[in-house]
Amino acid sequence: MAKRRADRLRPVKIERGFTKMAHGSVLISAGDTQVLCTASVVPGVPVWLKGRGEGWVTSEYAMLPGSTRQRRARRSDGRSIEIQRVIGRSMRAVTDRSKLGENTIWIDCDVLQADGGTRTAAITGSYVALHDAITRLREDGQIEDWPLTAAVAAVSVGVVDGKVVLDLDYELDSAAEVDMNVVMTSQDRFVEIQGTAERGSFDDEALERMLSVARRGIRKLFKIQEQVLRESGESGG
Repeated sequence: MAKRRADRLRPVKIERGFTKMAHGSVLISAGDTQVLCTASVVPGVPVWLKGRGEGWVTSEYAMLPGSTRQRRARRSDGRSIEIQRVIGRSMRAVTDRSKLGENTIWIDCDVLQADGGTRTAAITGSYVALHDAITRLREDGQIEDWPLTAAVAAVSVGVVDGKVVLDLDYELDSAAEVDMNVVMTSQDRFVEIQGTAERGSFDDEALERMLSVARRGIRKLFKIQEQVLRESGESGG
């Protein structure tokens, strides 16, 4: 068992402006997991959206070759595609695309170091990168109204040795009887709940306990996001 309390997040740090070229750029660290999240604005939208006056938000996700102990090949697999779809859905869930104009915002998440919870860290960091990209769009006069309707963040939770544990690192995740990823908005609404019993099954009581612990953890992540965004006076809205 990790040294921290079972209902505590790992130390979370969000560094904004980590790179210069993207409209929004964040390095998020959750324990030993590190993910670079960038948001790039590209004029135009997919063919099926042209002429509607709406924008689009989409994502790509990858684990870099040196992110794990054994080198990973540079290729997209089923897991990466699944995760990037979750990230894209999560960002769209809090974006009023009618206020983006016909622009596409690409969220790129590259895992620099993996120790569990890469997808949840990517979602939490991507919101801040998206916020900064939209701030820049508005400052440049490309949009008028603020399109973000809420914040969004995510965390993992699971059952390890019969106890509910928040924010699983690799060691805990490997030992978990149940693991779950939870994505929520700051309006207390779920975007995604993905839970799997790795050994046996789980009942309603265990599900409710995991969701309760996850909700408290995500609320702490919202506070971290808000504090980071407030540091430069860019609260948006």
